[in-house]
Amino acid sequence: MRVCLASTSPARLMLLRQAGIEPLTLAPEVDEDAEAASAAADRDAPLSPGELVLLLARAKAADVVRRLPEQHPDFDGIVIGGDSMFALDGEIYGKPYTPEAARARWERMRGATGVLHSGHSVFRVRPGADPVEATAVAEASVTFAADVTDAEIDAYVASEEPLFVAGAFTVDSLGGAFITRVEGDPSTVVGMSLSTLRMLAGELGVVWTQLWTAR
Repeated sequence: MRVCLASTSPARLMLLRQAGIEPLTLAPEVDEDAEAASAAADRDAPLSPGELVLLLARAKAADVVRRLPEQHPDFDGIVIGGDSMFALDGEIYGKPYTPEAARARWERMRGATGVLHSGHSVFRVRPGADPVEATAVAEASVTFAADVTDAEIDAYVASEEPLFVAGAFTVDSLGGAFITRVEGDPSTVVGMSLSTLRMLAGELGVVWTQLWTAR
C-alpha cells in the first residue's frame, strides 16, 4: 500500500516519516488565491477558516490524483492533500512571506491564543477504479508566551523560519519555545493531524499500519 503526499511542505513530509511512512511526493499545481477567490465569489461571501483549508486541501489532492496515472500508472494506495490557516481575533493568517509581516503577527500573537485549522483530503487510488475521497478538518488551539521579548521576536524572524509557515510559527522547531499550550492533536500544528489521517484512511478501507514503510 503506497502513499503519495500532494505537497512540497518539509514539515508534512517529516511528519509522515516520523509516523513510519515514506511517501512519494508530487507538487500540486494549484493557484490557491484563485481557488479561494472563485469559491468566495460563487457564494458571494467569504469562506470560514475551516471551509478555506478544506477547499484548498481538496484542490491540491485532486490535482495530483488527476496527474498521478501519467507518472505512476500502477499506483495503488492513498493520496494525501492538506492545507493550514491560523485564525486569531477573527482574522485568518497564512504564510507571512516577509519579515515585516512576520514581526507584526508575533507582536499580535504574544500572550494570545489562536486556532490552527488544518484541512485534510485523502483519496483512495487504484488502477482501473475511480478515486474515492474522504475529507475532514482538524483544529488545535495554540497559546503563545506573554513574555516573548522584542529581541526574541527579531531573532526568530531573522532565522526566516516563520516566513513560510502558516501563522508564522512552528511548534516542532525554533518556534516551539515560545508556545506555552496546545489543545488538540499536536501534529495538527505541525501541518497535518495524524489521527485525522488515520480516521480518513479507515473510512476508505485502508488500515493505517498497512502504510508503514519505515521501522
